[in-house]
Amino acid sequence: MLKFSGLAFHELQVAPDDVDNRAELLLLSPSILVPRLEHDGCKVWDTLAIGEYLNELKPKAHLLPSDPAARAHCRSICGEMHSGFSALRASLPMNIKAKFDSFKIWSKAQIDINRVLVIWQDCLSNYGGPFLFGKDPTLADAMFAPVVTRFLTYNVQLDKVCENYCKHIMALPEMKEWVMGALEEPDDIEELEVEF
Repeated sequence: MLKFSGLAFHELQVAPDDVDNRAELLLLSPSILVPRLEHDGCKVWDTLAIGEYLNELKPKAHLLPSDPAARAHCRSICGEMHSGFSALRASLPMNIKAKFDSFKIWSKAQIDINRVLVIWQDCLSNYGGPFLFGKDPTLADAMFAPVVTRFLTYNVQLDKVCENYCKHIMALPEMKEWVMGALEEPDDIEELEVEF
């Protein structure tokens, strides 16, 4: 979202294997939730709230569609992504380094996958693509980008329209940079002995 907005930013990563993580995260975000954005004294730690803040700060980035009905639709599917699809998240954890050719997808995860595909097909049909809401990437594309990586990791069968959407998202410079960063991360992360 930040890259799509054009706002210059500095990313601060907190090492996941650092036993002092809890104290660090408490200082950065009282809820211990990440990501968190700090800008001009404003602290925002919820993904949707960050997206809304960026849209207000950088309206020319078109993070939300200008048409009120399309904007409401975009907010709705972003909210659905933000708070839903728990079976998909649990059954197909994000792992950019892995590739599974024949991964068993359980029925509840398949229901979530089917819903995602309906959302994508509907948006791409109604707004003409190549992004979910037309020619510019929006918050919706940023919110569904991790799903794209999951579908590729677990070789989820897609129709041509959704397959092309995934290819389009993965070809974005922002996604290429994100993937490269993930590939550089250590493979094993020791479990922390702190309660979050």
